[in-house]
Parts: sequence; structure tokens; C-alpha cells
Amino acid sequence: MHLSTTIGLDLGTSALKAVLVDAGQHVLAKAEIPLEAQRPKPLWSEQHPEEWWLATLAALAALRTQAPDAYAATRAIGLSGQMHGATLLDAADRPIRPAILWNDGRAHDEAAALAREHSDLATLVGVKPMPGLTAPKLAWLARHEPEAFARIRTVLLPKDYLRLRLTGERATDMSDAAGTWLLDVARRGWCDEALAAVGLDRARLPRLVEGVEPTGIVRPARAAELGLGPGVIVAGGGGDVAAGAVGIGAVEEGDAFVSLGTSAQIFVASAAYRPAPDALVHAFCHCLPRRWFAMAAMLNGASVLAWAARLLGLSVADALALAERETTEPSRVLFLPYLAGERTPHDDPHATGVLVGLGHETGPADVARAVVDGLVLSIVDGRDALAGAGVWVERAGLIGGGARSPWLARLLAGALDAPLTRYAGGETGPAFGAARLARVAATGAPLAEIATPPPVLDVTEPDAAARDAYAERLPRWRGLYRALREQLHRGA
Repeated sequence: MHLSTTIGLDLGTSALKAVLVDAGQHVLAKAEIPLEAQRPKPLWSEQHPEEWWLATLAALAALRTQAPDAYAATRAIGLSGQMHGATLLDAADRPIRPAILWNDGRAHDEAAALAREHSDLATLVGVKPMPGLTAPKLAWLARHEPEAFARIRTVLLPKDYLRLRLTGERATDMSDAAGTWLLDVARRGWCDEALAAVGLDRARLPRLVEGVEPTGIVRPARAAELGLGPGVIVAGGGGDVAAGAVGIGAVEEGDAFVSLGTSAQIFVASAAYRPAPDALVHAFCHCLPRRWFAMAAMLNGASVLAWAARLLGLSVADALALAERETTEPSRVLFLPYLAGERTPHDDPHATGVLVGLGHETGPADVARAVVDGLVLSIVDGRDALAGAGVWVERAGLIGGGARSPWLARLLAGALDAPLTRYAGGETGPAFGAARLARVAATGAPLAEIATPPPVLDVTEPDAAARDAYAERLPRWRGLYRALREQLHRGA
């Protein structure tokens, strides 16, 4: 079948992004619709699935307006999105309650109980149970909202709710399923032991597919509503980090990148499953057949830059420009960037953001630089966690909204002591990767022809001065968390 254009949808935490891509892998149109998480209680983070669908409608309408002919020629849609979210539907496919997101920490007791009672499962499911993963959230629901738990007919990941609305199909890909703590990651099938641990059965889970497989077509009435033609395929897709890897061609053993979205990840592709749960490294399925990846997952990425910018009354770009213009080295003010707790390397939902070392002389540029440094050092923590699991990052791509700043790229390359490559369109990596998965699903084209690196924007070599400056501050920065951990937990 001839394929003209594909659409990639990336359901993020702070925005839904959409791209329209032609057969030559050129982005013809793109859209970004803001989203916001609700935090009704401490540690909680929720979104209503209907908001995701409304954002999808708005994004598709924007693509249609920008490139009407190409949009009408769409033959496949790929899905990407935030991982781990518990999207709970009743027998009529209606959301029972707002979805509980990846950065929600309420299930800390349930995660601890799963770790105590089922410690042997971590090597099967790829990671220790942590509050942000789907399974502990389900255990929390069974304990605190038993009536809601009893009404669950289907548990979906966020992006797969969009699939249901488009096609009527309940399916998820291997990479997103791996983030639930319910998948036998080596075998690529649901794990009955993990399901039993949270009181769930397979009948309430979606079917499993690879990211390049078709999962259905957009229903005729929905296609007419959206201005799409008949028979538009919806591909399996991938969790945001896996789809982002496809977007920049990180599909072979050792391919690596740093993603700076709302959260942050260091991703390293693998041809084999190599679990390392004690290092708090995530070993998950890639969204491609017979591929896996190791990941350090930090809950606080470019979102801390947005927080600092709001605090200072600036845009993110202006806050970064201020810090770059008025500082020449890492700040003496220390910032722990744990505004949403932290996963790698602490597994601590009670961790909070902390600024230490303020004085009368401290100004906005010092605060902005301290926040940047805290983010950079948290990425170094992630790299070192991977190294502890025997996974080395010698060079990497840089994607996500944080990849827009050449200065931040220079700081990261120095701190990581590794060259970083930025790609044209790298800020839309997961959406672009989802469009690529859609192309493979619709055409059967060899993955090697599709998942190639996009045009390089620049390569930032590590700077020895930045490397040494961050290495000098790292022990003091790490010591701050250790010194404050007990106090942070007392305030929880």
C-alpha cells in the first residue's frame, strides 16, 4: 500500500504534541496543545483522560489547517506518551476517576510492601516497585478506593486511551507495558505473579503488541469527524522515551540519548534484557521487536527550569540567558531539583526541592544558575547509576524541550564528559518517532530504512573546565540530600 503521510501523537504531561510527516520524513505540520496536571493533595498528580482527548482533537485540527491536502492523505497514526499512568475505565469505557500519573507519589507504602513481599519479581519486571509505576497505584486504589477498584474493566496507559477513542481497540505496546511493573520483560508477556500481587487479572489488561504492529483502524465515524480518509491504521507506538529513541535512530546496541522533557531520562538501547534493579536502573522492552533498553529515570527534567522561570517572573529562555550571561561557573548556591520527588537514584517520593547557600548578595542569575546546575548534576547521578549497572554512556543524543538551549547542552556535555548530539526537530522526538512507527506498520518497510538519525543540528564536545567544575561540586551536592533526607521525611 502506498503511504503518503503519517501522524505522530505524543501525549506528554505538559502538552500533547502532534506532527504530520511525509514519505521523505519531512515534518509538514506540527502542533502543541498545553496540558496541566492537577495536584489535589500532597504527592498526588492527576489528569482527566477527557482533557487528553480534547487536546488530541485540537492538535489534529491544527495539522489539518496547516497542511490540509497532506493531512487528508494520512494513512497511519502512531502514538507515544507519558508512561506509568493508571487510566481506569468502567464497563462502558468511561474513566472511573482522573488518571494517576507517573509523577504521583501517593503509593509509597504500597510500593514498599510489594518490594518486601515480592522482592524476587524485580528481575522479571525490570525494576523495583516504585510509587510512580502503575502496579503500586493499583494496590493503592484497592486499599483506599475499593469501590473504584472493583469497577475497573480496563487498565490502560495514557496514550492507549487515545487509541481506544480512535479505534475502539484496547491494546498497548511492549515499552509502555514494561513500565507498569506487570510485564515479564524478557518474555514480553504479562506477568501472572505480578498481577496476583496487586489483585488484578489479565482480562482487565489490554492486549500486547510490538510498536510497529497495526492495532486497528480509525473508526469510520471518527475518521469522518476528524477529516481523515477510510482505513487509517493506528500503530502500536511506544512509551515516550522509546518512541523518542526511534525518532533519533537509537535502536541498536549502545545507542544512547538524554531526554529533557518534563522529566529526564538517560536511555541506552540493548539487544538483550539485562535487569539491574538494585541500581534503580529500569530495564524495559523497546517498542521494537527483540530490543530492550536500560534507563535512568529522573522525575524532574526541564520542568524545574519552568518552575525557576515562574519564580523569577521570566520565560525559560530568558532565565537561561540570564544565567548564561551573568555566571561563568557552577553556582555556590546548591539546588536539589526534586520538586516531584525522585526515582533514580533515590527512589524517594518525599524528596523535595531545596535551595541552600543563599545570602544578601544572591540575585536572580545565581538562583537561575543554581537550578540549572541541580538539573545537570541530577543527570550525572543518572549516568553514574547506569555505570553501576555496567551500562556506559560514551556519547549520546540530546532531545526534548531542554535540548533547545546550546548553553545547557554545553554544560551537560562537560558534566557527563561525553559528546552530545542535538538533532533538527529534536524537541518533538517522541511524536516524530511515533510517526515513524506508523510508517513501518502501514508499509512493512524495513526498520533500518525508517529509524535513521535525523539531520544533526550540532555536536557539543565535552569541555574540560565544565567537567572539573561540576566534579568538584558533586560530592557537596550529593551530601546535601543525604544530610536532609531525614528532615524531608519527617515533613512528609
